[in-house]
Amino acid sequence: MKLRLLAPALLLACLSLSATAAQYACPDLGGAKQVNACPTEDELKHTYSGFCSDDKKVYGGETDNCIRYKDYRAMKNNALWESADGVFDGYVSCDLPKAKVQALKASSMKIEKQGSLTKVVCSYPNGVSFTHRTKAACKVDDDQACAAKPGGCQATCD
Repeated sequence: MKLRLLAPALLLACLSLSATAAQYACPDLGGAKQVNACPTEDELKHTYSGFCSDDKKVYGGETDNCIRYKDYRAMKNNALWESADGVFDGYVSCDLPKAKVQALKASSMKIEKQGSLTKVVCSYPNGVSFTHRTKAACKVDDDQACAAKPGGCQATCD
């Protein structure tokens, strides 16, 4: 009698465990949207003066981005973008036209740990990456298949 009652409970427990796993694929950037505005050239020049004038004091000379304005501009001239579903986001250079960003195809997927966060990072050409952040444990499902066909990469997070 007890065994008949236990079997459905075990089945429900297994179903609820499998329902918590989520799969993620690198987003198609065709539907990605820019979330915030790009900084103006005047804003970049103003912040360059403020950021880089205190470079030696604040950063102990650990950054090379203040040697030339061009380097600083490359580091700071970006805007936040997100995937069409809002699951992945990333900072993209404002020098890349919208059409070019939306035409990019994924080149790799990797999992990174940052403290208690797990990051599913999808890389694209031109140094673009979109990231999904979660507290769940994640892994790339098939590293070899992913390396062979980056657009088909999937990660599972528990």
